[in-house]
Amino acid sequence: MSEKHLEDSTNDANGCPVMHNGSAEESASTPAAKREWWPSSLDIEILDQNAENVGPWNGDFDYSDAFTEIDHEALKADIEEVMTTSKDWWPADYGHYGPLFIRMAWHSAGTYRTTDGRGGGAGGRQRLAPLNSWPDNANLDKARRLLWPVKQKYGRKISWADLMLLAGNVAMESMGFKTFGFGGGREDDFKPDGSIDWGPEDELETWDRFDENDALEGNLGATVMGLIYVNPEGPEGQPDPEWSAQRIRTSFGRMAMNDEETAALIAGGHTFGKVHGAADGDEHVAAEPEAAPIEEQGLGWKNDYGSGKGADTITSGIEGPWTDAPTQWDLGYLDLLLDNEWELHEGPGGAWQWRPKSEELKGIAPDAHDPSATVDPMMLTTDIALKRDPDYREVIERFQENPDEFQDAFARAWFKLLHRDMGPKERYLGPEVPDEDLIWQDPVPDVDHELIGDAEIAELKETILATDLSVSRLVKTAWASASTYRDSDKRGGANGARIRLKPHRSWEANEPYELSRTLNVLEDIQQDFNDGRDDMRVSLADLIVLGGAAAIEQAAADAGHDIEVPFTPGRTDATQEQTDVEAFEWLEPKADGFRNYLADDPGRDGTPEEFLVDKADLLNLAPAEMTALFGGMRALDATHEQADGFGVFTDRPETLTNDYFANLLSMDYEWEPVSEAKQVFELQDRDTGEVEWNAARVDLIFGSNSRLRAIAEVYGADDGEEKFVHDFVDAWTKVMTLDRFDFEE
Repeated sequence: MSEKHLEDSTNDANGCPVMHNGSAEESASTPAAKREWWPSSLDIEILDQNAENVGPWNGDFDYSDAFTEIDHEALKADIEEVMTTSKDWWPADYGHYGPLFIRMAWHSAGTYRTTDGRGGGAGGRQRLAPLNSWPDNANLDKARRLLWPVKQKYGRKISWADLMLLAGNVAMESMGFKTFGFGGGREDDFKPDGSIDWGPEDELETWDRFDENDALEGNLGATVMGLIYVNPEGPEGQPDPEWSAQRIRTSFGRMAMNDEETAALIAGGHTFGKVHGAADGDEHVAAEPEAAPIEEQGLGWKNDYGSGKGADTITSGIEGPWTDAPTQWDLGYLDLLLDNEWELHEGPGGAWQWRPKSEELKGIAPDAHDPSATVDPMMLTTDIALKRDPDYREVIERFQENPDEFQDAFARAWFKLLHRDMGPKERYLGPEVPDEDLIWQDPVPDVDHELIGDAEIAELKETILATDLSVSRLVKTAWASASTYRDSDKRGGANGARIRLKPHRSWEANEPYELSRTLNVLEDIQQDFNDGRDDMRVSLADLIVLGGAAAIEQAAADAGHDIEVPFTPGRTDATQEQTDVEAFEWLEPKADGFRNYLADDPGRDGTPEEFLVDKADLLNLAPAEMTALFGGMRALDATHEQADGFGVFTDRPETLTNDYFANLLSMDYEWEPVSEAKQVFELQDRDTGEVEWNAARVDLIFGSNSRLRAIAEVYGADDGEEKFVHDFVDAWTKVMTLDRFDFEE
């Protein structure tokens, strides 16, 4: 489903091809300028987006309440009316905007990557830079403008994020396809997500992201800067179907799709519509939206070839329909692809594409804008790849022989594509949410028993603290359970107690031996408690979190602070059968600065402090929350065994004091690296030279970075400990409850 735009920017002042700010020079006060001046300075600005509201809605607005007020069938009818009413300013192919809306929905959701959970349809970010100006999203600005009357009518009751994806469903249904369902609930963003690394390239449509073994590096999902998945002409513009199949498998795999789902998506999606390459885009297409002149009002890719629209449209540079019925669900794509031979040629837009060898297929497809004319079908290199690759071919041949299986596979894969970043099904809204639990939704059992109350909570805390489990061990276990959460795709977290299941229980970051010992103790407590009661039970998931709370309260009391860590029961324990082991492997912590843990191979480039900020962002933490949590984990001695006590700047470990900050900031000491690599440091007394403590470099960032030091100074002051303790408890509670969508406000 790629439509690759050949960029022709007419605004020379906008030098950056990804983000165009309308000025050739950055103000000295902008973050970009500061990064140019001090490129080694840690950038924590991505955490600011977790602390600020840049949109127009205040805290009184609840999108979920607004969404449920919609007459869903009326909304879908309004979308279909727009879809089947062609406008002269952007004429519909075949009189139906359905294929255009499918592409819009696909490209909105298709930015998701399972590596870090970022991207996807949430936030409606396709309407914001850089996605609104990616070459693969060329002319989708028109699709959103066509939908504006619907958005305008329903206002805040339907977000752009939901509307764009729902439009894709309605499009398929209007062309005869039965979708699997739809769940709303995606709120709109009003600022691009600065945490997403789109790639290392400085220019669009380049691909400096593969190693010498053709492996895609880092967390990236797309194979080319500015494309959603792969180049439709073939890798690096080479029409090589076998190589293309490899790149497809890599990119779709990063999107959490297996071979069957990938083949179903491509075959199903390419059953509809056409691609557009009436002429060479380099010669005729102007700037993308972010670089377009002000009078274009956010529209881009102005085309001076012919009418610039309709039959003269240029998007990917590839031209033609896949089938002889481009607005109808059928087996036309599979039949044409598998039952015929295809030859490579250069299309009218100058791009590589494939045409049928047989004369019998000449002119079998309708022209998109002239009812009296016919055209030849075409295929992309990515289509031929499905036929050439033996594994993909086996799948599509089975689909051809079993149309109902194909329909079901595509419906399920499409539903997964649209909803993969939404987390558990309980977050879905609307009348079309399917009843079936799908394993990729990370289901957990419903609560089927009476929950523990205040008296039982106090009893369990006392029982836990009476064991030989230390404060640090209880805190580390609770943290290991809850901190797998990723706010990017709402996966992970303490609910389900998956820390006791594969693959979590064997992760190095979780110290498997000590984890097993801790879980055995807690499971014994759970069994004893549950055996003595009829209807009331406690889950291991709740008990793990409660153990962390009890330990923190004890550590605070030892420091002279009387606090209560909030706790709300209601978590349940997932089974191994409810846990997709392969999908959860992506959640394994390879770097967790809060625990002072760094794997031998973190799987991507970066410094420990950069990994810390990334982890904090996935936990939806603001800078102050990250700082409080970090200092608290150090005070509680909750660091990984690998760290060997590094970063625990206190003579009172497992006591919730502000010693970490006070000692880090003290001018009685100085830090000395123990090697040129500057990964390990010694804290030395300035007068005696005696080594007081050791640290990894992530421990020192709260003294070296100006913004983090400013926060640390608040907590490290003589009167700062009480605030630090309360801020730590607030941040800790937030992490423990990030996945509690059952009581999300």
